[in-house]
Amino acid sequence: MSRLLGFGSQLVEFHERLREQLDVLRDAAEPGGRDLVAHCLSFCGALTRHHTGEDTGAFPVLAAEYPELRPVLDELARDHVLIADALRRLEKLDELESGQRALELDTVAALIETHFTYEERKLTAALNALEDDGSGRLALPFR
Repeated sequence: MSRLLGFGSQLVEFHERLREQLDVLRDAAEPGGRDLVAHCLSFCGALTRHHTGEDTGAFPVLAAEYPELRPVLDELARDHVLIADALRRLEKLDELESGQRALELDTVAALIETHFTYEERKLTAALNALEDDGSGRLALPFR
């Protein structure tokens, strides 16, 4: 078996890229900002793919390897539902007035930051310790 160095670190790096995308989206939402709809679709799509990959790939692997993490994984999965609801509202940003746009973006930013920080604190070490058994089951979709 070979050790998969850096899966947890890859998660943190991907979260950083999503944080940067959210900053770009927030800039686009300001008056005179760039193409809001395109940035929103890109950000929402990337975050949705990331969370779907965690729910169907990474989390089941972690639950099997580390049963003590199941309550954390369940909580993170519940967060994914809350974030998905917020993202659906974001997809209509171009229909909102500037103040409402800022409020929706602030809500998503707060949810995501809390979620990412908790996930990184609870899962990075476990992800970095996973070993590849050669089955390919650990091709975790963080990208």
